[in-house]
Amino acid sequence: DHRCFGVSPAEAGAMDPQQRLLLEASYEALHGGGARRAALLGGDGGVWVGIERPDWALLQAAAPSPSVYAVTGDTASVAGGRRSFVLGLRGPCVSVDTAGSSARVARHGPWAAVRAGGCGGGAAAAVSLERSPRPPRGAAAAGMLSVDGRCKTGDARASGYVRSEGVGSAAATAGVAGEGGAE
Repeated sequence: DHRCFGVSPAEAGAMDPQQRLLLEASYEALHGGGARRAALLGGDGGVWVGIERPDWALLQAAAPSPSVYAVTGDTASVAGGRRSFVLGLRGPCVSVDTAGSSARVARHGPWAAVRAGGCGGGAAAAVSLERSPRPPRGAAAAGMLSVDGRCKTGDARASGYVRSEGVGSAAATAGVAGEGGAE
């Protein structure tokens, strides 16, 4: 619901669906953990986002007349900034792309920052959607994908990795924790 997040219909239409899912999962995690946006506004909470290469830009490149919102709609750094803005958080804002470990790296961020005194709380989220066939085709052509469709990390039988989709969010705010999203 774009209205819930103060996003116009035109901007929502130009946004990478990953950004929209991040907003929804973040709101769900904070709300489910007992935090309310009004209490977060202007606070020193931080935002960490794990997000892969946005293939939304590949799909939008063929659009006859791109939206003025296209410049922010497919930028990974904006995904974190948009979450900070919508949730009213003024602490660190980090978007990371570490391929398969993006969610793990993003989830570590708030807890490490809170323990180090860098901020009073934070929200971590990660998202990965596969909308373009180009990246999986490239990975397959390079022999990077598992031949049997199963990951066997650290196993001698490993034959590659498996691409997947998902979104999730967790919050570590001044005594409040929550999780949201789906895989």
